[in-house]
Amino acid sequence: MAVEELQSIIKRCQILEEQDFKEEDFGLFQLAGQKCIEEGHTDKLLEIIQNEKNKVIIKNMGWNLVGPVVRCLLCKDKEDSKRKVYFLIFDLLVKLCNPKELLLGLLELIEEPSGKQISQSILLLLQPLQTAYLMSDNLISVLVIQKLHNKAYSIGLALSTLWNQLSLLPVPYSKEQIQMDDYGLCQCCKALIEFTKPFVEEVIDNKENSLENEKLKDELLKFCFKSLKCPLLTAQFLEQSEEGGNDPFRYFASEIIRTLMTERSTVFPQAQLPCPAFLHPTLYRHNGFLSAIGHPFPKMIFNHGRKKRTWNYLEFEEEEHKQLADSMASLAYLVFVQGIHIDQLPMVLSPLYLLQFNMGHIEVFLQRTEESVISKGLELLENSLLRIEDNSLLYQYLEIKSFLTVPQGLVKVMTLCPIETLRKKSLAMLQLYINKLDSQGKYTLFRCLLNTSNHSGVEAFIIQNIKNQIDMSLKRTRNNKWFTGPQLISLLDLVLFLPEGAETDLLQNSDRIMASLNLLRYLVIKDNENDNQTGLWTELGNIANNFLKPLHIGLNMSKAHYEAEIKNSQEAQKSKDLCSITVGGEEIPNMPPEMQLKVLHSALFTFDLIESVLARVEELIEIKTKSTSEENIGIK
Repeated sequence: MAVEELQSIIKRCQILEEQDFKEEDFGLFQLAGQKCIEEGHTDKLLEIIQNEKNKVIIKNMGWNLVGPVVRCLLCKDKEDSKRKVYFLIFDLLVKLCNPKELLLGLLELIEEPSGKQISQSILLLLQPLQTAYLMSDNLISVLVIQKLHNKAYSIGLALSTLWNQLSLLPVPYSKEQIQMDDYGLCQCCKALIEFTKPFVEEVIDNKENSLENEKLKDELLKFCFKSLKCPLLTAQFLEQSEEGGNDPFRYFASEIIRTLMTERSTVFPQAQLPCPAFLHPTLYRHNGFLSAIGHPFPKMIFNHGRKKRTWNYLEFEEEEHKQLADSMASLAYLVFVQGIHIDQLPMVLSPLYLLQFNMGHIEVFLQRTEESVISKGLELLENSLLRIEDNSLLYQYLEIKSFLTVPQGLVKVMTLCPIETLRKKSLAMLQLYINKLDSQGKYTLFRCLLNTSNHSGVEAFIIQNIKNQIDMSLKRTRNNKWFTGPQLISLLDLVLFLPEGAETDLLQNSDRIMASLNLLRYLVIKDNENDNQTGLWTELGNIANNFLKPLHIGLNMSKAHYEAEIKNSQEAQKSKDLCSITVGGEEIPNMPPEMQLKVLHSALFTFDLIESVLARVEELIEIKTKSTSEENIGIK
């Protein structure tokens, strides 16, 4: 019945001119064609489509059948013989239908699925493109997109639609997940590269700087930037071994960067701040598709941080511009850490120059919360810092915003990240960063982190670093002015004090307090009162009033409080009741009495430890002061 209906409609339309087709004819043709597919009359439908007399009708109305045919191809329950017929129908519809309507229909089909069906539909609709320039059959790109007048817009629409769907797929994280590729993202990445290659080649081969050609370049460039953010920003890369050769994300990244790349053929002078001459496009022999835009690959990387939203003809929407920082950070990681096409950069670039540009990208990485993204930021930082000699990073670099925000970002990872490996790595990177700074830079950074970290453990770490710098300074024949004398005293004012005086929560600040006491003990032992290289003995009265005396009072108050809590807990244990206690400023409710006692005794042990170190410091001060007084009397 469906076949007869379809043939009746076609017979009536065969005698009409193309412009005389009515909306009613389109609707009836679509319904009858869908019925043929649903009822399994695919062979008859194929004959109708193949009939040369129906060419005009299929051109104008056939695109309505693409959706039902594609859905049948996506259905895995269909028999192989029927699938072959569906593929034949699909190929014919692609060749014969109105390209504009067909393109929109295909993009709608790509937008429909969710979950694992996203990749299935993309692979089905992109696969004919893999042989696009090798065979004349199954050619969607030429037969559909290239027949449209506004080809650049159509390609941009297609790439944007494909990317939007791919961005919904979860990015596989582990080696096993990449190999399984449950959601087909890795396969889609490979297919997308094949899809874009013909258009990239066309841009390269096209010597005319027409407006349409420029627009096509823009669309391809936007797609590259989007791909650098998703999936490449969060994607994990396999080790560069035998497995790395089959890494789908490395292949995808390599091809994306190859699209952005242009060959360098000139030897360049040493790069100096703030803008090296090698960035000028006239110094390059342009072989990449960006040659007409005039943006060589190195310039693309080092362009990050500029406030302009345009690269010649390329204009970014507001939201796209916000995403650009992520894309450029991803590109920097791929080039400098993964080494993808790094040979295209000038080898004369100084490590300090590279660090300056990468710090902006590292800042972007550390602002994110994904494990893989933070990890990339830490790797890029390590890669950049290891090229630099210790104590060679001048303090002036700290005037650049990212040189202070990056260590602050490391502190956030150290204190807030739930993943232990990343916390430890961040700590190691902060220490490496400190090692690279010159003395004034270290001094400036220490002051900054003491004022902003708000974390006892981090402050203890900084105080230990201050102690190390003082120690190195005292061992040199020529003192370092930043860690001796007045400059050091100014720094010690931030270290040897209690934030809230005697009422400071000593348990919560125990790491910082112990580090401060150990630093003070070291200063008393190493610096004699007569020498007073550090300036400690001049400021001893202030230190006693602002730190030692309030600490004594705070210890007495804290020990009395916890001893009372222990007594209450022991009484509760006798009555077998649950009660709450306050430890480190936080109430811990409904804890069994035996657990309460362990916590409270642990707190008392911490106070005893602080008190013993405090007593030793005061004892050393008394001994040193007495010894100096006796020496002075003897001299007289």
